[in-house]
Amino acid sequence: MMIGLILTPLFYIQINKKLYEIKVKHYLMVEKGYQEEEIKSVTGVWGVKLPPFYAVVVFEAEPFVECIYFAHNDVQQFEYRISAEGKQLGITEADVKHIDSEK
Repeated sequence: MMIGLILTPLFYIQINKKLYEIKVKHYLMVEKGYQEEEIKSVTGVWGVKLPPFYAVVVFEAEPFVECIYFAHNDVQQFEYRISAEGKQLGITEADVKHIDSEK
């Protein structure tokens, strides 16, 4: 019984992370028209701040930029981050291409 109490929250977290990945990838491909090969990765994340779940997207054309999407009700891009390596390469905000205009 104790194992069930420990495993239940872990399953909840893993399932929600996967659901966010699926929801955001669907949004990008169906609503935004991206092709699968344009998307390098979509990773569901459980964070310590609110909201607890979100997805990080990296596009093939911008491997040094992480786009953050919330998918609680509707999917929307919240922000983006340029990696330290990207900053060292001289990538600036003006260079970022994958910004949702509906943001």
